[in-house]
Amino acid sequence: MSLSRQDVAAIADYARIGLTDAELDAMTSYMNDAIALLDPILEYDIAGVEPTYHPIGDLANVARDDAAAVGLSLQEALTNVPDSQGGYVRVPAILGEGGAS
Repeated sequence: MSLSRQDVAAIADYARIGLTDAELDAMTSYMNDAIALLDPILEYDIAGVEPTYHPIGDLANVARDDAAAVGLSLQEALTNVPDSQGGYVRVPAILGEGGAS
């Protein structure tokens, strides 16, 4: 299977990508090279193989339970902060007059 120059032009048009004649030729060659890389897959006999919609089978929800756990204390959280005030991290203002707020 290979794509013709017209196929690539139609794909580019559908994707609203403008290609010059030289770019269209290069893209046609590039896309056909990419398709050729898939040729080894055709060697496998996949008749009767059920499609896999999830790579881990019947796994549904792998999120852990939402349970409260002990975290960092305020002092531990602010240990590596360069500047803090009243338990908050101080950062330079990016709006207004400037300076720390």
